[in-house]
Amino acid sequence: MKQLRLRATLGAVLVSNALACMFAPAAFASSHREAPFITEMPKVDATDFYMFKSYQANRSDFTTIIANYVPLQDAYGGPNYFMMDPDALYEIHIDNDHNGIEDITFQFRFNNIYKNTALTVGGKQVAIPLIINGGPIADINAAGADVRETFTLTMVRGDRRKGTRTPIANPAGGNVFDKPLDNIGNKSIPNYEAYAAKHIYNVTLPDCATPARLFVGQRKDPFVVNLGETFDLINIKAPAVEFSATAERDAKDDLAKKNVTTLSMEVPTSCLLSKTVSEPVIAGWTTASVRQGRLINPSPKKENDASREGGAWTQVSRLSMPLVNEVVIGLKDKDKFNHSKPTGDTQFIDYVTNPTLPALIEILYGSAGAKAPTKFPRADLVATFLTGIDTVNKPKVANAVPSEMLRLDTSKPVTAAGAQNRLGVIGGDNAGYPNGRRPGDDVVDISLRVVMGKLCTLNIGCAPADAPAGTLRFTDGAYLDETFVNASFPYLKSPLPGSPQQ
Repeated sequence: MKQLRLRATLGAVLVSNALACMFAPAAFASSHREAPFITEMPKVDATDFYMFKSYQANRSDFTTIIANYVPLQDAYGGPNYFMMDPDALYEIHIDNDHNGIEDITFQFRFNNIYKNTALTVGGKQVAIPLIINGGPIADINAAGADVRETFTLTMVRGDRRKGTRTPIANPAGGNVFDKPLDNIGNKSIPNYEAYAAKHIYNVTLPDCATPARLFVGQRKDPFVVNLGETFDLINIKAPAVEFSATAERDAKDDLAKKNVTTLSMEVPTSCLLSKTVSEPVIAGWTTASVRQGRLINPSPKKENDASREGGAWTQVSRLSMPLVNEVVIGLKDKDKFNHSKPTGDTQFIDYVTNPTLPALIEILYGSAGAKAPTKFPRADLVATFLTGIDTVNKPKVANAVPSEMLRLDTSKPVTAAGAQNRLGVIGGDNAGYPNGRRPGDDVVDISLRVVMGKLCTLNIGCAPADAPAGTLRFTDGAYLDETFVNASFPYLKSPLPGSPQQ
């Protein structure tokens, strides 16, 4: 029975991945090592992107945006752990007039300052090899930390390269913010959550009367997926006509013991809306860029001296809707996808209108009734990933550019913590995915069901007869709901400690 659930569950994962990739040819979310080139630079590999109306009590006038980076972090991954790349540019983009071009961009740059603490050994001063020099850590830039991780935040209005740039100030002074060290272990940082909370900042954004909140640091990876068997040719049993709640939570979550690094902001929603277009829907995505050129220093003399970077910024990572680039985008186009912009998404249209994953599911499990949808082009997937769905999150502005971005209708009411449906819109909860995305939305199960025709059963882009398997409760079995995260900013749970090992 467990194997049956596992197979159905993994099928869901793959389908979900494929589905997202098929219909969202521009940015990818829930993307871990999803393209050949990005595997060479994990520090700029975006893993998940979330955008939702804040459901923390009395915060419904805010929108929370979360961009996660650096996949598959083992808590014990010392001695250098998972510092962000000081030679990279991390960005979160908002398009509020739906022309496929950013109107607001939040740019993050990082810097790692090595204090080079030395111990006297046999009469000589010798630099220590660790990032903790003794004694527990409890405060920002504590004396016991041998590395100070910092970042700056710049808000750009208009084109991210030519628009109006405003450095965001730290309330304590200056424009530099401290990032907490990763969760080395309970001896080094006895109360990690209290320590991390000191790195939540209230910041003032330009033309925004109400302060926003900002947090950058390591968190428990909130994404849940059965990765191993999914990518082993969907090594799970065929889906049954109906799954019980138990069947939907029996598979292994391969990210259960992994951390990520999050860039989190909670912004007054009114500050994200267009000032020229009356439109409650906003769209967002995250990117990371590196310099075009790199020279390796054959003889580094100090820290941060191993290479020299130069040239124009070049985008190498792009993420928005979940599970796009991993499974559905053809192998030959995965790097192109990561380097692309929303305005160029038509080059990937065949992956959306004529997806391959449903066909693969049918080949593998057709005898079990897992028949792929039959109507092409897949208008239901185009609506889900490229234009928005009528009455759910489709913008009303004229001539909106079809592009793969995460769209959120900010006029929809918040669903409070404790009342959310993990299946989002298809579960009757219009505050969830694909109307934005909350950390507790089970996008694998949602995407799997949508790619196999769930929307056809609702007469969205197709009819029930076009989706023979549209009513099946596909699942990867790796269960996720809102209880897997916190009910307040920054929402993601405290990262797992490197010691004692769990």
